[in-house]
Amino acid sequence: MTAFPALVPLDAPLLVGYSGGVDSTVLLHWLWRCAQASGTALRAVHVHHGLQADADGWVLHCQQHCAALGIELAVHRVQIDNRAGLGLEGAARQARRAAFAAELRDGETLALAQHQDDQAETFLLRALRGSGIDGLAAMSAHSHIGGHPLWRPLLPATRNALLDYARQHALRWIEDPSNGHDHADRNFLRLQVLPLLRQRWPHAAAALAGSAMHCGQTRALLDEEDAELIAHLEVAPRVLSLQLLRQVSPGRAARVLRAWVIGHGAAPLPATVLQQGLHELLPAGNDRQARVRWHEHAIQQWRDHAYLLPAQLPSLPCGWQAEWDGRAPLPLPDGGQLCLQGAVAFERTLQVRARVGGERIVLPGRPHSHALKDCLQREHLAPWRRAQLPLIFDGPQLLAAADVVIAAPLQAWLQAQDAQLQWRPGGW
Repeated sequence: MTAFPALVPLDAPLLVGYSGGVDSTVLLHWLWRCAQASGTALRAVHVHHGLQADADGWVLHCQQHCAALGIELAVHRVQIDNRAGLGLEGAARQARRAAFAAELRDGETLALAQHQDDQAETFLLRALRGSGIDGLAAMSAHSHIGGHPLWRPLLPATRNALLDYARQHALRWIEDPSNGHDHADRNFLRLQVLPLLRQRWPHAAAALAGSAMHCGQTRALLDEEDAELIAHLEVAPRVLSLQLLRQVSPGRAARVLRAWVIGHGAAPLPATVLQQGLHELLPAGNDRQARVRWHEHAIQQWRDHAYLLPAQLPSLPCGWQAEWDGRAPLPLPDGGQLCLQGAVAFERTLQVRARVGGERIVLPGRPHSHALKDCLQREHLAPWRRAQLPLIFDGPQLLAAADVVIAAPLQAWLQAQDAQLQWRPGGW
């Protein structure tokens, strides 16, 4: 049996996830002792799911326990949204993580109480769902949540070691009645499967957790290779070269796409969408605009590149217009903005409008006007960006299409003022 860890020095303030159950009670008490020895700040957070009749009583228990130790406790009441197809357990976990992320302060690390038996259960659940290396790596001792470090210091310890610690220190905890029911997948493994496995293999949980650790080590090596490859393939933020991506194996291309979208904060690619992307994006010719979508995100193919975009692309409303003198940035209705940098203001107020089609512009060094549509095609501006372009007019004269195409008069004025236009499109 793995012994309970000794006290460790703490070098950062901690926020402890505290449900009131035995696992988090042990974690909170142990880290409180560590914090006392290190002089480190320690807080706790309790998430009230509202799923049990005695949930209010659990809050009171946690408040009393934290008060006895002199620990600040934050309580978050959450609504469980079970419409996303995650199941009640998955939806509760998602709500809990959102509450943790919202509570974390600058510089804090979140500490959670998962242990070796939890790791074994997670490994089995992932294996039964057909997960690959990434999924079978299960939980990491060190990861991140909402930009903050996440630490699971008890991951090597067994559930029995935690119980021994709780009894040794005469701790009191809450028994969740749902833990005795095996209708949830994790509870079924805990109550039915793992005890049976231990009858034949007494160290089954340790072996399964060890396999998860080996998968985690392999995942870390693959992640390093993925990051190096993405740095080579990404020609601009959220833009991948499909020409280069076709040069790697299908398996590596799949890993790269998964890592790429996660690296930019998008929801993970479901397996079906990933396969659709590999099938439709990689073979696509330059004249095609293949598109795959999931949750709030999409990958759009255009001119042999893959663009990571919002599923619903913003655009300027038809007929929209505004006056602008350049003194302050102009907010655009799609969430973007126009700025005039290096100059106090234009010589007179200009009009900013959405495109309607048919506009013409006089380019520097050209005696005649040109169709704006042709100019944008020469600038290789993606179609969805063209729909967002704010046009700047001085009366009937088109002076600029954002900072993409600038007419001769405005270009001369900007150069004389040592100024420039800057357009930040809405969306990604």
